[in-house]
Parts: sequence; structure tokens; C-alpha cells
Amino acid sequence: MRKTKKEIIYEDVEIIDAAAEGMSIAKVEGDEPGSGMVVFVPFVVPGDVIDLKVFKKKKNYAEGRAIAIKKPSPKRAELQCPHFGTCGGCKWQNMKYEDQIFYKQKQVKDNLERLGHVDCSTMRPVCGSENIFYYRNKLEYTFSTKRWRTNEEMDAISKEELAKDPGALGFHAPQLFDKVLNIDHCALQKDPSNAIRLAVRDYALENKIPFYDIRNHTGFLRNIVIRNSSIGEWMVVVIVSTGQDQNDTILGDDDRQRLFPLLDLLKERFPEITSLQYIVNNKFNDSYTDLDVVTYHGKDHIVEEMEGYKGGKTLRFKINPKSFFQTNSAQAQRLYSFVAEFADLQGDETVYDLYTGTGTIALFLAGKCKKIVGIEYVEEAIEDAKINAQYNGYDNTTFYAGDMAKVLTEDFIKENGRPDVVITDPPRAGMHEKVVEQLLATEARKIVYVSCNPATQARDLELLSSKYEVVKIQPVDMFPHTQHVENVVELKLK
Repeated sequence: MRKTKKEIIYEDVEIIDAAAEGMSIAKVEGDEPGSGMVVFVPFVVPGDVIDLKVFKKKKNYAEGRAIAIKKPSPKRAELQCPHFGTCGGCKWQNMKYEDQIFYKQKQVKDNLERLGHVDCSTMRPVCGSENIFYYRNKLEYTFSTKRWRTNEEMDAISKEELAKDPGALGFHAPQLFDKVLNIDHCALQKDPSNAIRLAVRDYALENKIPFYDIRNHTGFLRNIVIRNSSIGEWMVVVIVSTGQDQNDTILGDDDRQRLFPLLDLLKERFPEITSLQYIVNNKFNDSYTDLDVVTYHGKDHIVEEMEGYKGGKTLRFKINPKSFFQTNSAQAQRLYSFVAEFADLQGDETVYDLYTGTGTIALFLAGKCKKIVGIEYVEEAIEDAKINAQYNGYDNTTFYAGDMAKVLTEDFIKENGRPDVVITDPPRAGMHEKVVEQLLATEARKIVYVSCNPATQARDLELLSSKYEVVKIQPVDMFPHTQHVENVVELKLK
């Protein structure tokens, strides 16, 4: 260990494990002889031997970064992205995929055993993604006048050049709300996604269309959303700011002269685009679910198809700019197949689908049961669910919008029928305690719990354990090169 007034450097430190939020773990000597300290380090792989600089020290742990890789780990993989280490979006891309799967399995097991006291002896192996690159069906990019640069890039640019820099189009730099990393190539969405983004950026620079300044709320080009489906349909949504009142969503003549030629360029250069739309957002945040969407060319939606479970009919989903749909379509089909397997419906059941979103799981199961009741907080998502139920010809579905803890009451159950099976797929925070209490009171014979956060799932499983036992566990990797993992658990009434 070497110390100066400004920094602490540890030499030849081995990375011993993977941790939450894409970090890895090292252990170093403490200030007292015989003591040790855990250091969380990004962008390294278990097995690496590094020189480590500590930049933040807490009571029980520290944060640091690798300043040299002395001995690379055998778990290291060849990088596919030129932005790794600065983008922050694929923190495990430098790790071989089989090792990513190992640590995701370990993450699920550790959380369920430690927090939920669940017996994981029969847990299945993680279902890996067939495609580990170019698997996403949606990416959202941000324009910013503040381009994020490395220290080396800052040293190489003059103040005059920096002042003239129009900005960047890409992803937010980690922990910096106003800085955006200029993306040249992203390995998460297939072509022509990169070509579309670059065409927009080049046109904007050539025609001096100003990028958005999030601090001062000036500029025109704000975001671009690119979505695609497995049947070859593409949606592009360009989001702009006119600098008017926050409630103003109308383009003026000058705004049209800026935007419409850009949209015409996209329409002509990329015939794959079947839905070309724009949104005017003058709010002080990037959310657009409450804003009007204008269709400039093609349809106001794209269509995704999903193979049914065990020979069930192929499902079709209408996806508009505000729709939620799993961003890894192929893995979504596998995830829902595990849900259907665990539910084991015989055709005469009443099924509740909690946190139903746009009804994808509900519709995946609708042909296998008597009745599906879906509940979701977001009203727009429920409207999509109703549309997709009609689109697929299912009349045994009913969808309700509202706060789950307030909707799922005994009166609601009396009105809709007591569920035989409950599917629950809550957000990362897990289920509200009142929802767990109602599930316990309802005593459905089976609960299938889908989670994107094994830690909160484990907490809820502990609460449910008074009446339910875990019988099956199936992790699913929806997001290769990230620490995120989905997990499906089957619970049976004791």
C-alpha cells in the first residue's frame, strides 16, 4: 500500500467476487495490522490482479478503481463495444458469458437463502440468452450540449474547440444527469439502429440544429427512441423541445422547417421504418407518457409476434411509443413459458395477473384457463392490454387500473371470483405488504412470482412462507452483460 495526501493505492490486489450493481469485490489490508476492508471496483473481472486506487472510504467498505491490470483473469472476454468502461450500460461485457451466468445464479441463490430462508437445493440453472449481442428491441438516446469526455480527451482539446462543441447524441454518463457520451456504435440493438442514430446526428450537425441543454432548457433536439420487432417492423420517435410553455405541444413554422426535413430523410433513407413519429416535450424532465404523439409516416404502432406455449396460437401485440414490452423478445417468450409451466393450467381456473402491464403474461395464459383478471397501476398500459386482448381474440380477460394495494380487496375478489392461481410480476421494489397480506388471505392454491429483483422477491417469499412453500425456482437472463436477472418461483399452498 502507498499513501499520499490525496490518494491510497494498493498494488497486486486480486478481485475475488462479483457484487451488486455490476461491481466486483476486492479485499485489502486495513489501517490496523490484521484488519481488512472490502473495496467495490467497477469494470474488472473476478480473478483479475490489479493495482487499485481508493477514492471513497466509508466505515465498513470503500470504493475504488483499477489503475492497472497486472494479471488478467481467465474469465475475461473480448470486448465488442468501443465504449465499454465509459458508457456504464454493459458492466459485465468484459466477462465471459458462462461466467456471467454463474454469478447471476449465485446472486439469486444468495438472496433467496439469506433474505428469504428458501431452500434452493432444487433451483434450476439460469436460462441463458441465445443472443448475447443485438438482442434489445428498444433503445432511447439523449441529445445534450454537454458531451462527456475522458481525461485524455479533455487534455487534447482546446478551450476554443470545447466552446464550439455542439454536443453529443448517446447515453447519459454514469451519475451525471447533464453529460452524454457520444455513441458511435452500440452492440445491443441490431441494424439499422446504429445507422439511424448516426444519420440523425450527422444531419443535425450539418444543418446546425441545436441539441438540448438540460440545465438551461434550451435547444431543439431532445431524444430519439428506436424500437423494432421480430417480424421486421421499426419505429422511430424523435422528441423535440420548442422552448415554449411546458403544456405547449404544437410545432411552430420554424420548428417544422427544422424537424420535417430530418423526418423526410429518415423516411427515404430507411424504408424499414414502418412507424415514424414525433413528440413535443417542453417539460423539465424526459418522461413522455403524458404527451401527445404525432404520426408523421406509416402506422402509429409496430407489431410484435410471440409463439404460444406448447403449440398455442401465435400472439400478436400492438406496441405504441408508450407501450411497455420486454426488451428482449426471444427471452420474454422463454420467461413466459416458464410461468405457464409453473402455473400448469388445466382450463377451468380463474387466474389473477397482478402488475399485468400491457397484459403480455395474461394473454400468454388466456387460452389455457377459464378467466384472466389483470390489475395494473398505469391506465395507459391497461388500455393497451384491452386492445391486445381484442387483437388476439380473447374475450375471457378483464383488466383493471389502480393501486394494487387498494384494488385487490375482498370485495374485488367477491366480484371477480376467488383465484385458483395468482401470477405476480411486481416492479423492482417488490409487493406492498398489504398485497402480500391479501394474497395470504385469498389462499389461492398456487402463486407464480416473477421478479426482476431477487432481493425484494426473497423478502416477499419470507412473508408468504407462513402459508406457502417454494417448489420450483427458475432464473432467466434477460439482459446479457449486465448484473440483472429475472427469477420465476412457484409457490404452493401448504
